[in-house]
Amino acid sequence: MTLMKNPSHPGEVLSELYLEPLGMSPIALAKRLHVPRTRIERLVKGETALTVDTAIRLAKFFRTTPEYWMNLQRAWDLARARDTIDVSDITPLEAA
Repeated sequence: MTLMKNPSHPGEVLSELYLEPLGMSPIALAKRLHVPRTRIERLVKGETALTVDTAIRLAKFFRTTPEYWMNLQRAWDLARARDTIDVSDITPLEAA
């Protein structure tokens, strides 16, 4: 199994794979999703995490699944955590 070492932020995926090809702005998407424009603007800039609410709305609009969007966020969060959390002093449990 290969771990993604440098996953893309969900906002980057949203921007590059969905908004740009459609010629749609974050503000236009926010209107279609019935959310504040700042929510999508901040997500696309990578300033905020994707919420479950937004994942459900994106899934409905783009005909994907909420899991798709949440897995992007999960991969991003884990990659950032691996870079910052020091577990070097933890000894793994030995099997009995």
